[in-house]
Amino acid sequence: MDGDSRGSAAAAFRRLRPRPRTVDWSLFLVVAVEVVTGLVSFTVASTNWWPLFWLHRVVGLSLIVLLAFKFSRVAYRLTDSDEWRPSTALSLLTAAAALGAITTGVVWVFGLDVRLSYWTLLSVHVGFGLALVPLVLLHVRTRFRPPRRADFEGRRTALQYSAMLVGGAVVYRGQQAINRALKTPGSDRRFTGSQPRDGDGNEGFPVTSWVADDPAPVDRNAWSLSVRGEVEEAADLSYADLTPDAEREALLDCTSGWYTVQDWRGIRVGDLLGDAGPTDDAEYVRFVSVTGYRWSLPLAEARDALLATHVGGERLSHGHGGPLRLVAPGHRGFQWVKWVERVEVRQSGDPAQWIVTLISGLD
Repeated sequence: MDGDSRGSAAAAFRRLRPRPRTVDWSLFLVVAVEVVTGLVSFTVASTNWWPLFWLHRVVGLSLIVLLAFKFSRVAYRLTDSDEWRPSTALSLLTAAAALGAITTGVVWVFGLDVRLSYWTLLSVHVGFGLALVPLVLLHVRTRFRPPRRADFEGRRTALQYSAMLVGGAVVYRGQQAINRALKTPGSDRRFTGSQPRDGDGNEGFPVTSWVADDPAPVDRNAWSLSVRGEVEEAADLSYADLTPDAEREALLDCTSGWYTVQDWRGIRVGDLLGDAGPTDDAEYVRFVSVTGYRWSLPLAEARDALLATHVGGERLSHGHGGPLRLVAPGHRGFQWVKWVERVEVRQSGDPAQWIVTLISGLD
């Protein structure tokens, strides 16, 4: 590229660049949208939610453009020692977290699965994203300039935002086409971004635990399942009392970035509740692990769930939740409670279960 071409490209870039304050507050809003959509995406598995995942990816790609505008404006501060301030280090950390989130996200969608100890690349992507939240807030605080109406009004600003979002959508569709053409590992991801894990039974998919849940292996001979709460007849069942005659093929989509389709066998929750007899006040069913971890389902949905003792014709291993694991199609993997020891029929849901997901297994 000759000098005239470079000059023309630089001039076009400057014309397209929004106002400085517009860029700064746009970066703040984009990070907020990415964090919210990312966290919500962890909790949904239905294909009806595909627009949420699209929004997360398209807005994430627009972050690249905004960072380019930002860096072009402030790069001189990094090369000129007279421009360094105490806040410069914070700015560099924020930039590193943003670039880390973008890079790991882009690499993940092409199907590269690099493990860092127990963490998948998707987990590292999430870590960068969460780190961005306090860094961006601190960065805004050090250089706070309140937004003005003029920074976001006008046809030019509307066109700039439209171009970024449309461009992000086009780039994402192009990435999907490249994946299919090259048959990369990312070509058969689910809409959630999870990559497939093939194989049957306990060896067919990874052993993962949410947060710090890692109990000692459960002694099946000493273990029992209790059914309590809004029921006519409470029950305590030993492992020998269970009759695992219900079978179901179900897809498990784990938030660490993989999914698997397995044949599960166990006892249908509806049959278990039929024996216990829920009262007229019963609305929810809570499944509780030996670790205290728990999740609740509406009564009608719980009836259709399975408490699995086997997967792929094999008895569930400890790592996969043996002796008993909840199989809840349509829910993400962290909601498939492992090592279930209590089934509690309740009048209401359990909002505290969200807190438990963050502290379960921690001393």
